[in-house]
Parts: sequence; C-alpha cells; structure tokens
Amino acid sequence: MGNPRLQSIHVHPVKAFRGLSLRECAVEPWGPAGDRRWVLIDDGGKVVTQRQQPRLAQAAAELLPGGGVLLSAPGLEPLAVDVPEPGGTVTLEIFGDKVEGVPADAAAHAWCSAFLRAPVRLVHLDDPAARRPVDPAFARPGETVSFADGYPLLLTSVASLDALNSLIAQGRHAAEGPLPMNRFRPNVVVSGTEPWAEDDWTRVEIGEVRFRVAKMCGRCVVTTTDQVTSERGKEPLFTLGQRRRIGGKLVFGQNLVPLNRGTLRVGDPVRVHG
Repeated sequence: MGNPRLQSIHVHPVKAFRGLSLRECAVEPWGPAGDRRWVLIDDGGKVVTQRQQPRLAQAAAELLPGGGVLLSAPGLEPLAVDVPEPGGTVTLEIFGDKVEGVPADAAAHAWCSAFLRAPVRLVHLDDPAARRPVDPAFARPGETVSFADGYPLLLTSVASLDALNSLIAQGRHAAEGPLPMNRFRPNVVVSGTEPWAEDDWTRVEIGEVRFRVAKMCGRCVVTTTDQVTSERGKEPLFTLGQRRRIGGKLVFGQNLVPLNRGTLRVGDPVRVHG
C-alpha cells in the first residue's frame, strides 16, 4: 500500500439528489454534517429515491446556514427551504424502518412535486441522535444514522474503481465504461491503496476522525444511473455480479461508523488498522 490520503468528500443534503463536493466537513455521530438530513416521501410515507425516480439525479441541494437547503433543478426556479419549526412530525418508512421527521413548508412540497410530476413531501430529520438506530445486526448500542441507506458514512477507493473499470472494459458492456465515482454516491473517497484493500479493513482513521468498519456496501440499481442524465445501463451491476458477489450481495465500498467527532479535510492521511 502506498500513502493513503483522503481524495474527496461528498455530502448529499437531500437524499437521492446530486452529491455536493466539499473541501472539509465536520463528522457527527450519525454522519457528515448536512448529509441526508432531508428526504422525499410519497403519499404513503415511503421514502422516494433514485431507485423509483432516477430523475432525482438532476436535482441539486446546497447547504444553507442553519441547516436549510437551496433546491435547484432543470426548468424550475431555485427555492430556499428553511429548517421547519419544531412541531408535528410525520412517520416515514425507509428500508423497513419507521422514522419520525418534520415536514417542510407547502412551497417545498410543491417545488419537489412539480419537478418529479408526482406528489411528494420534503421532510427534515430534526433529531438524528434519537430518531433512527443503525441496523442492530451491525451496530453498537446507541449508534444512530441519518436518512442514509443504513450507515453514517460510505467509503470507496480510487484503486477499486480503477480495477472495476478495467473489468468492465473487458466485458459485455464495455461501451458503458469507464464509470465515474459519483455512481456509487460515497461520502469519502481514498487514494493510495491497493485495489479492494478496504475489503479487509476493520478500523480506519482519516485525519482526526476514527471509524469502525461496519460492513461491506451492497449495491443497487442506483449505481446504474448516470448522475448527469438519469439514464440507466447495465453496469456496474453486471460486472459486480460476476466478480464481486460476497455474502449474497454485489459489493463496492465499506460502510463506516464514526467513533469520535472531528473534521475531515481533503488531503488528510488515512491510517488503516486491520
């Protein structure tokens, strides 16, 4: 292994919207500050993501002071959304979990519904310290998570993407490659490692923040979605299915749980323990 470094940091203020690249970011117990604290739900209270609505890749959200977001998307005027006042919550369903959140105002619901051409509501996670525990099969008592799929942070590596793209180039759908890292929607991307080295990690330090590795990340159809055009293809799931099927999942990247608060900065050294 070379000299591992933190190459990039990404947050997704609204779950399923386009990612936002940062030079530095505070890490809270439930994930990067501002990451996936907002989510869309349908009329039945189920979370709406790119799985159902690939067009969400074309929507963006910038972080505003105080936790609000500035929404933008093709064909719509940008809309600033403030954190809603504490009050009545709604129950939403995210991967089988029932979680309480606070709805945004009517203008935010209307904006998001107009973009998707379907009725949705925008909901804020008001208390990430209490609302949603990490999957108990892979968690320690008291660990919580935002509206991320299941864990506070997702780590990927440049070397593993290069290796995967080499495999794609040799395969049936070579014309779809090489794929960019944004297909995998990570929070932290590391460079200077061997391909797939992260498979064996159990602890990792990035700058001043220590993490434990919870489990490998099983991948879904979102990875086949072009994060610029919203068009879908066959890769990387086709190649992952041939080469990276582990424990019944098609895996790429590692799910992390922070062990302390701190700030991540691009260029931070990455130290691996096991």
